[in-house]
Amino acid sequence: MEVHEQFMEKAIGLAEHNLKSLKGGPFGALIVRDGKIISRSANTVTADCDPTAHAEINAIRKATKKLGKPDLSGCVLYTSAEPCPMCLSAIYWANIAEVYYGNTKRDAEWAGFGDQFIIDELQKPIDEQQIKFKRLMPSRAIKAFEQWKAAGPELQENVKDGSL
Repeated sequence: MEVHEQFMEKAIGLAEHNLKSLKGGPFGALIVRDGKIISRSANTVTADCDPTAHAEINAIRKATKKLGKPDLSGCVLYTSAEPCPMCLSAIYWANIAEVYYGNTKRDAEWAGFGDQFIIDELQKPIDEQQIKFKRLMPSRAIKAFEQWKAAGPELQENVKDGSL
Protein backbone atom coordinates (compact mmCIF):
# COMPACT_ATOMS: atom_id res chain seq x y z
CA MET A 1 0.00 0.00 0.00
CA GLU A 2 1.27 3.48 -0.94
CA VAL A 3 2.08 5.94 1.87
CA HIS A 4 -0.85 8.23 0.98
CA GLU A 5 -3.21 5.27 1.12
CA GLN A 6 -1.84 4.30 4.53
CA PHE A 7 -2.59 7.75 5.94
CA MET A 8 -6.01 7.80 4.26
CA GLU A 9 -6.77 4.42 5.81
CA LYS A 10 -6.09 5.96 9.23
CA ALA A 11 -8.41 8.91 8.50
CA ILE A 12 -11.18 6.57 7.36
CA GLY A 13 -10.58 4.39 10.43
CA LEU A 14 -11.10 7.45 12.66
CA ALA A 15 -14.42 8.12 10.88
CA GLU A 16 -15.57 4.53 11.35
CA HIS A 17 -14.49 4.43 15.00
CA ASN A 18 -16.34 7.67 15.63
CA LEU A 19 -19.62 5.98 14.75
CA LYS A 20 -19.08 3.62 17.68
CA SER A 21 -18.16 6.41 20.11
CA LEU A 22 -21.19 8.60 19.25
CA LYS A 23 -18.99 11.72 19.65
CA GLY A 24 -19.95 13.03 16.23
CA GLY A 25 -20.48 12.16 12.59
CA PRO A 26 -18.52 9.71 10.44
CA PHE A 27 -15.56 11.96 9.72
CA GLY A 28 -11.87 11.60 10.49
CA ALA A 29 -8.76 13.60 9.63
CA LEU A 30 -5.05 13.66 10.27
CA ILE A 31 -2.23 16.06 9.57
CA VAL A 32 1.16 14.79 8.45
CA ARG A 33 4.51 16.54 8.14
CA ASP A 34 7.62 14.85 6.77
CA GLY A 35 5.89 11.47 6.84
CA LYS A 36 4.93 11.69 10.53
CA ILE A 37 1.47 12.20 11.96
CA ILE A 38 1.32 15.54 13.78
CA SER A 39 -2.33 15.28 14.81
CA ARG A 40 -5.44 13.20 14.30
CA SER A 41 -9.06 13.69 15.19
CA ALA A 42 -12.59 12.68 14.44
CA ASN A 43 -15.69 14.84 14.32
CA THR A 44 -16.74 15.78 17.89
CA VAL A 45 -19.69 18.06 17.14
CA THR A 46 -22.03 16.07 19.38
CA ALA A 47 -19.65 15.43 22.28
CA ASP A 48 -18.41 19.02 22.36
CA CYS A 49 -21.78 20.64 21.57
CA ASP A 50 -19.76 22.61 19.03
CA PRO A 51 -20.85 22.96 15.40
CA THR A 52 -17.25 23.84 14.45
CA ALA A 53 -15.76 20.63 15.87
CA HIS A 54 -15.35 18.97 12.49
CA ALA A 55 -12.54 16.44 12.13
CA GLU A 56 -10.42 18.76 9.99
CA ILE A 57 -10.84 21.73 12.35
CA ASN A 58 -10.02 19.55 15.37
CA ALA A 59 -6.92 18.17 13.64
CA ILE A 60 -5.79 21.69 12.67
CA ARG A 61 -6.27 22.93 16.24
CA LYS A 62 -4.24 20.04 17.64
CA ALA A 63 -1.46 20.43 15.07
CA THR A 64 -1.07 24.18 15.60
CA LYS A 65 -0.93 23.71 19.37
CA LYS A 66 1.64 20.92 19.04
CA LEU A 67 3.81 22.97 16.67
CA GLY A 68 3.27 26.19 18.62
CA LYS A 69 2.23 28.28 15.64
CA PRO A 70 -0.82 28.82 13.42
CA ASP A 71 1.11 28.16 10.19
CA LEU A 72 0.98 24.56 8.98
CA SER A 73 3.01 25.11 5.82
CA GLY A 74 4.61 21.85 4.75
CA CYS A 75 1.84 19.76 6.28
CA VAL A 76 -0.55 17.47 4.43
CA LEU A 77 -4.16 16.87 5.48
CA TYR A 78 -5.83 13.49 5.01
CA THR A 79 -9.58 13.52 5.55
CA SER A 80 -12.28 10.93 5.11
CA ALA A 81 -14.48 13.40 3.19
CA GLU A 82 -14.04 16.43 0.98
CA PRO A 83 -13.88 19.43 3.32
CA CYS A 84 -16.96 21.58 3.90
CA PRO A 85 -16.72 25.36 3.32
CA MET A 86 -15.77 26.04 6.96
CA CYS A 87 -13.02 23.41 6.98
CA LEU A 88 -11.76 24.49 3.58
CA SER A 89 -11.43 28.05 4.89
CA ALA A 90 -9.46 26.80 7.91
CA ILE A 91 -7.20 24.78 5.59
CA TYR A 92 -6.40 27.95 3.64
CA TRP A 93 -5.85 30.00 6.82
CA ALA A 94 -3.48 27.29 8.12
CA ASN A 95 -1.47 27.30 4.86
CA ILE A 96 -1.98 23.60 4.20
CA ALA A 97 -1.19 23.19 0.51
CA GLU A 98 -2.10 19.53 0.00
CA VAL A 99 -5.28 17.65 0.93
CA TYR A 100 -6.25 14.05 0.26
CA TYR A 101 -9.91 13.10 0.77
CA GLY A 102 -12.06 10.00 0.49
CA ASN A 103 -15.75 10.80 0.08
CA THR A 104 -16.93 13.64 -2.16
CA LYS A 105 -19.38 16.42 -1.31
CA ARG A 106 -21.96 14.50 -3.32
CA ASP A 107 -21.32 11.40 -1.17
CA ALA A 108 -21.73 13.53 1.97
CA GLU A 109 -25.00 14.96 0.67
CA TRP A 110 -26.24 11.43 -0.05
CA ALA A 111 -25.40 10.48 3.55
CA GLY A 112 -27.28 13.51 4.92
CA PHE A 113 -24.38 15.96 5.35
CA GLY A 114 -25.03 18.37 2.49
CA ASP A 115 -23.54 21.84 2.60
CA GLN A 116 -24.50 23.21 -0.81
CA PHE A 117 -26.87 25.67 0.89
CA ILE A 118 -23.84 27.32 2.52
CA ILE A 119 -21.97 27.57 -0.77
CA ASP A 120 -25.08 29.08 -2.37
CA GLU A 121 -25.44 31.64 0.44
CA LEU A 122 -21.77 32.65 0.32
CA GLN A 123 -22.10 33.48 -3.37
CA LYS A 124 -24.83 36.04 -2.65
CA PRO A 125 -24.09 39.63 -1.67
CA ILE A 126 -24.11 39.96 2.13
CA ASP A 127 -27.38 41.92 2.11
CA GLU A 128 -29.15 39.10 0.22
CA GLN A 129 -28.11 36.23 2.50
CA GLN A 130 -30.58 34.50 4.85
CA ILE A 131 -28.65 35.69 7.89
CA LYS A 132 -29.27 39.37 8.47
CA PHE A 133 -26.04 41.35 8.66
CA LYS A 134 -26.01 44.95 9.89
CA ARG A 135 -22.92 47.10 10.04
CA LEU A 136 -22.49 48.91 13.33
CA MET A 137 -19.92 51.46 14.57
CA PRO A 138 -17.55 51.31 11.58
CA SER A 139 -15.66 54.48 12.59
CA ARG A 140 -14.93 52.89 16.00
CA ALA A 141 -14.13 49.43 14.63
CA ILE A 142 -11.60 50.70 12.09
CA LYS A 143 -9.36 51.94 14.92
CA ALA A 144 -8.15 48.39 15.67
CA PHE A 145 -7.14 47.97 12.02
CA GLU A 146 -5.44 51.39 12.04
CA GLN A 147 -3.42 50.34 15.10
CA TRP A 148 -2.53 47.06 13.39
CA LYS A 149 -1.29 48.88 10.30
CA ALA A 150 0.66 51.38 12.43
CA ALA A 151 2.35 48.56 14.37
CA GLY A 152 4.32 47.68 11.26
CA PRO A 153 5.32 44.52 9.44
CA GLU A 154 7.57 43.08 12.17
CA LEU A 155 4.78 42.89 14.76
CA GLN A 156 2.33 41.69 12.12
CA GLU A 157 4.62 38.82 11.10
CA ASN A 158 5.19 37.83 14.74
CA VAL A 159 1.45 37.67 15.35
CA LYS A 160 0.78 35.74 12.14
CA ASP A 161 3.45 33.11 12.77
CA GLY A 162 2.72 32.82 16.48
CA SER A 163 6.15 33.88 17.73
CA LEU A 164 4.76 36.38 20.26
